[in-house]
Amino acid sequence: MTTAAAAEATAEPVLRAVEVTKVYGGTHALKGVSLDIAPGRVMVLFGENGAGKSTLMKILSAVESPTTGLVQLDGSVVRFGSARDAADRGISIIHQELSLCANLSIEDNLFLGRERTRRSVFVDTGTQRDLARHVLRRLDGTIDPATPVGELRLGQQQLVEIARALLQNARVLIMDEPTSALSAPEVEVLFKVIRDLTAQGVAVVYISHHLEEALEIADDVAVLRDGSMVATARAEEVDLAWVVRAMVGREQEGLFPSREKKTGVVALEAAGLSVADPANPDRLAVDDVSLSVRAGETVGIYGLMGSGRTELLECLAGRIPAASGTVRLHGSPLTGRVRERIRAGLALVPEDRQRDGLVQTMTVGQNLSLAALSRFVRRLMVDRREERSGVGSMIGDVTVKTSGPDAPIGSLSGGNQQKVVIGKMLMTGPQVLLLDEPSRGVDVGAKADVFALMSRQAERGLAVLFTTSEAEEALHIPDRLLVLVRGRLVADLRAGEVTRDRLMSLADGAETTEEASDD
Repeated sequence: MTTAAAAEATAEPVLRAVEVTKVYGGTHALKGVSLDIAPGRVMVLFGENGAGKSTLMKILSAVESPTTGLVQLDGSVVRFGSARDAADRGISIIHQELSLCANLSIEDNLFLGRERTRRSVFVDTGTQRDLARHVLRRLDGTIDPATPVGELRLGQQQLVEIARALLQNARVLIMDEPTSALSAPEVEVLFKVIRDLTAQGVAVVYISHHLEEALEIADDVAVLRDGSMVATARAEEVDLAWVVRAMVGREQEGLFPSREKKTGVVALEAAGLSVADPANPDRLAVDDVSLSVRAGETVGIYGLMGSGRTELLECLAGRIPAASGTVRLHGSPLTGRVRERIRAGLALVPEDRQRDGLVQTMTVGQNLSLAALSRFVRRLMVDRREERSGVGSMIGDVTVKTSGPDAPIGSLSGGNQQKVVIGKMLMTGPQVLLLDEPSRGVDVGAKADVFALMSRQAERGLAVLFTTSEAEEALHIPDRLLVLVRGRLVADLRAGEVTRDRLMSLADGAETTEEASDD
């Protein structure tokens, strides 16, 4: 440890939670939690969904108030009147779910509610544009501040959310899942920005379900489980196995399901499929891809951001059209868009569950039955009793942790919301289940539940095709792994045929299709 780092390590905490509890009705979200956040250091907070991480961060940033306990800033007890009050005192938070206005430009989103003015009356658009360009250059030099946010891909929207927080000149910056939609190069840029901030004395609190990635940036680590602080340590004193044991009480190897693999006939087949990039129609996002998935088989598609994995699944599901090629389900050509393909037996669990998978104003039960509502229609009326029975069975089948079907969907953790999206599509009775990054934004324990759910569906005879950008998932989950690089399929590998190093080599394009086939 350098002299500067040692000084920061022994500095008085800039922000401190002391014996904080939070009770929602009969639920104890936090149970006497204490946490010290030091200037110039990155505190990584680990925990499963529902462990209390986001609740603690909301209390520290004054989005929520503690039931008991207190918050100290610079050693003095503080009671912020609002999140804006906390931000004015130097505590900023980047929430897990994006809160951007899609119809406004990046620049307008960056300064929304905090416009720079001249003479306290006129918006200083010139200053705002210069500041926007400067902060975006730090994160991604290719983004034009005038671009409407709705035209950005999910990863770029995440960068806009981060840029908005950086403009507030925070002393404490709380990042809740900041890299959930970022590519590997974007993560590297963000980590450089974080190190620049800590070098200036900014304290960073970092929450992530990407455990290995988070350990790379961590100076200190803390682990929450069931609302209690169960472990704290210096980052150099721990490893991945320590984090997993503290979070879930079991070894990492036990998180990946094993099953008896019995495959049947080809259920889904794509031949010569090409898909134009929706954001740039002159470019092919998917270029002449052919693949097949058998009944009872789990096939993974591994690719980095920009590989075309989302465009491929959305084309198979009918969300975007193919430029060329065919898609067949049990030998019959698939035509039409999403509704027709769902009826034919092909269902997609989208990457962005908040935008594309859930209706936030609906309950858990309403979200579950939405895509399969026609199943319950009798004489032009919905049979509510049958619908409720079907919803109840699905809640048990996909193991959603909820107080009941009438609970608001927003009351569920990210992992349980993901189970609802999967359950919603399973209620349509599919023969083929497509899942785009099914573990995105969920914790290690919830990931194990999602993988086990996928495995059970394959055992029941469904053909399962999923995408992932996580190497460990790609190596352990699928029966067969496809590697996609810049829209082209470069490898088709059986389980156990590839090492982590070779997978990285394939995904980076360092190994050609011919080299992969020669092995």
